[in-house]
Amino acid sequence: MKLYYAPLACSLADHIALLEAGMQFEREQVDLRTKRTATGRDITEITGKSYVPALVLDDGEVVTENIAVLDWIAGRYPALGLEGPLGRTRLLEALTFISTEIHRAFKPFWHNGSVAEKAHAAETINRHMQYFSDRMRGDYLLGDHPSVADFYLFVMLLWAQRLGVTIPEEIVALGDRLSRRAAVHEAMSVEGLL
Repeated sequence: MKLYYAPLACSLADHIALLEAGMQFEREQVDLRTKRTATGRDITEITGKSYVPALVLDDGEVVTENIAVLDWIAGRYPALGLEGPLGRTRLLEALTFISTEIHRAFKPFWHNGSVAEKAHAAETINRHMQYFSDRMRGDYLLGDHPSVADFYLFVMLLWAQRLGVTIPEEIVALGDRLSRRAAVHEAMSVEGLL
C-alpha cells in the first residue's frame, strides 16, 4: 500500500490510523500547491483529484476521501472502529460531522476570508467541537480507546491551535492524550510537524 499525504493536511489522520493499526505501507508526500508528489508525479494521475489523501491498495485500487480511507482502515483493523450493531454507523456519523461541519468551517482561514468570516468560522469550529466535548464516552470520542474519528478530530484540533481558535478544554485534553501515542508521534515526525 501507499499513502499519498501532505503535511498537516487531513491525510495526517489516515497516516496516524495506518500506523496505529500496524499496517505495512509506503508513503509519499504531495505538494498541494504544485500538485506534484515527491517523485515528481502529478497527484491527479493517481487519484483523478488534486488533493490528498489517496491510499493505493496492494491490488492497485485507489481509495480517496478522508472518510472513505478511515472507514477502510477501521474495517481492516476493528480496534479503530466501534463494536455493536450501530458501531459502524456511529463511527461514520462522527466522521461525517467532522468532515462536513468542522473541516469545512476552516475554509475562510485557507481561502483569504475576511476578519468577520474568520471570526464566524472560529465560533462555528468551537461550537462543533463543544458538541463532541459534551458527548465524549470515555477518554476518547466514542469510548475508552481511540477510533479513526479521534485521529481526524486531532487534525482539526491542530489546525485550530495553529490558527488561534478557542477549543473546549475536554477536546484539548483529548488532543494531549492522542499526542502521547507512538503512532501520532511517528506520523507527525515523518510529516515534519514536531
